[in-house]
Amino acid sequence: MARTGLIFRAGGPTLLSMIDPFGRHISYLRVSVTDRCDFRCVYCMAEDMTFLPKAEILSLEELDRLCSVFVGLGVKKLRLTGGEPLVRRGIMQLFRSLSRHLKSGALQELTVTTNGSQLAKHAEELAACGVKRVNVSIDTLDPEKFTEITRWGQLPKVLDGIEAAKAAGLKVKVNAVALRGVNDDELSEMVGWCGRNGHDMTIIEVMPMGDIGGEQRLDQYLPLSMVRSRLKRDWALEDVDYHTGGPARYVRVKETGQMLGFITPLTHNFCESCNRVRLTCTGTLYMCLGQDDAADLRAPLRASGSDEALLAAIREAISRKPKGHDFIIDRRHTGPAVARHMSVTGG
Repeated sequence: MARTGLIFRAGGPTLLSMIDPFGRHISYLRVSVTDRCDFRCVYCMAEDMTFLPKAEILSLEELDRLCSVFVGLGVKKLRLTGGEPLVRRGIMQLFRSLSRHLKSGALQELTVTTNGSQLAKHAEELAACGVKRVNVSIDTLDPEKFTEITRWGQLPKVLDGIEAAKAAGLKVKVNAVALRGVNDDELSEMVGWCGRNGHDMTIIEVMPMGDIGGEQRLDQYLPLSMVRSRLKRDWALEDVDYHTGGPARYVRVKETGQMLGFITPLTHNFCESCNRVRLTCTGTLYMCLGQDDAADLRAPLRASGSDEALLAAIREAISRKPKGHDFIIDRRHTGPAVARHMSVTGG
């Protein structure tokens, strides 16, 4: 994929960077390459979803150009998400193109978050593109319960994908959303399963984003402070100075040696160290997951082959990055904090 622009020179990118109003260096970009998914997880979306018209979606070439501009501005970690990123037609073309930034040293990490349904098909090529690790979303190890949570998913297919990823040399981290009355009784078992299989794990609180149909997030919400207290009955959790660049706070499970992360947007937000922005598949940049303020990058992207207007739009957007989000779930706040679904924003 060819790209044009002013910010790359022989020897690497220019010494440009993005610093928000609170002095935080923005070095992590999450990109939703599609809002479509082959699952309909009960905490993420309604079963009868209306997806974006394909005409509104950026082409793979446009996504490559946008990502490359951000790399030139100091992004060191790039994560492709969805929806389910691996269902997008031709997606490996984008991975292959972006891998050039790993080879040049401009980008430190190219990763993907996936539901695992297509992982068996793509694991080897992901590894060949320089991807070192993948995040796979699994909220239960019970096959029937897995299908209930995902509505359409099949656990054996996801587990086959994880095995293929391991065989290809990819490190796997399991993401699990804590759901009251659904999987709260098996999170400890999942910690043990991850330990036996060499996977790190992150447990995530439900986030109030988008209409999910008849489900009520207050009924789903399980504070991770409670989860952690329960896990301590079975596991010795050791505090460690370990960071992956994301919002999780990690401990080491002494018995297994694996890392266990907690993402707590509600009980303890992670905003003070936020180094992330999120780009949607339509070219909309969200400076905060939990705020509606956004910037249109599609217009300057398509207006010119030069990156000058695009750079100006990005810098202006970063100047509006808020201090933090306003996620609340209680009996007075049962609706979504923002109308868009997680699948639109890029996780």
